[in-house]
Amino acid sequence: MKVYLDNAATSAVHPRVFEKMKHFLTEDFGNPSSIHSFGRVVRVALEEARETVAEFINANPSEIYFTSGGTEANNFVLFGIANSEIKESGRNKVISSKIEHHSVLDSFEELSNKGLQIKWLNPDSDSKVNPENVRSALDESTSLVSLMHVNNETGSVNPINEISNLLKSKDILFHTDAVQSFGKFPLDVKELGVNSLTGSAHKINGPKGTGFAYVKSGTPLSPLLFGGSQERNRRGGTENVAGIAGFVEAIRIAKESMNSNFDHARFLKELLSKGISSIDSEGIVLNSADDSSPFILSVTFKSGFYNNDSESMLMYLDINGVAASNGSACSSGTVKASHVILGMGYAPEDAAGTLRFSFGAKNTAAEIEYALEIIKKMTLKFRK
Repeated sequence: MKVYLDNAATSAVHPRVFEKMKHFLTEDFGNPSSIHSFGRVVRVALEEARETVAEFINANPSEIYFTSGGTEANNFVLFGIANSEIKESGRNKVISSKIEHHSVLDSFEELSNKGLQIKWLNPDSDSKVNPENVRSALDESTSLVSLMHVNNETGSVNPINEISNLLKSKDILFHTDAVQSFGKFPLDVKELGVNSLTGSAHKINGPKGTGFAYVKSGTPLSPLLFGGSQERNRRGGTENVAGIAGFVEAIRIAKESMNSNFDHARFLKELLSKGISSIDSEGIVLNSADDSSPFILSVTFKSGFYNNDSESMLMYLDINGVAASNGSACSSGTVKASHVILGMGYAPEDAAGTLRFSFGAKNTAAEIEYALEIIKKMTLKFRK
């Protein structure tokens, strides 16, 4: 049996998505910036797609910008807001956490090299950010707070509404990376109270290389890419219409099945959690709290009980037909311990034994039972 439990890294393209993309690759293939009929047809489809994304998160179509994925979307927003604020208001401080996705961490590190001040917040033991820590970090030079909605390694859910309420009276901008919650959780940007939000297609059975950024009207934002007037002069480059069309179809599918997918993932997560605890409740820790995303389960094999080597563990699982990960796929191929797990207070030896399982709509209870059989055998192999 082959079991794919790495859906937080990427998900399979839905057949409906594939068919929609084919149409814009072979039939309506025009450049949306062209003034002839081939271009105008595609331009209409592009703007209809923008309306669909906007409606899905209760935004205005003019507030949606299409990008090449979640990483570019985060770069686009963070560089765009931070640079604009320095020029327009002089505020040069931003606040974020140490367990953000690397597209956020690395963006701020680059900005810090150019003079921006970064205040890094530590998470609690459940990998959440305490709103009071945000409050205490604020000062008159703060222009932006950036905190992810759902953590991509542990599934923890930050209290975005509570944090946004802290910032409203202080005229501080708020960004949330929603790549792991978009299409899985109901999202309303007005209720969340954010100035910007980002999402990615391939996490919800859409194509890789397509994402979007919501930027609230009136938010200061300078371009990241130059060379064209696309996306209202803020993101140069011909739009990936086929990818965007596929993304929108994935959104329609997600909207139809969001509640059932959520419940199904919760069932699978509980099944795997209880199974792992029954294998070894003393030597294995479940990092994903009860109120975390049902789509992600992080587990740590304690170094006092196991000879930890996450790459060897993942290889053992893979040889036996189970695909999992040791954290963000964007950091794969390295032996460096997860910054998220270290940020939660784990020692490097424990972080080296941390694995992530993530669920999709196509996973079954039979697959989870098979995965548990393999995990049980793995514990015997790596046990001290």
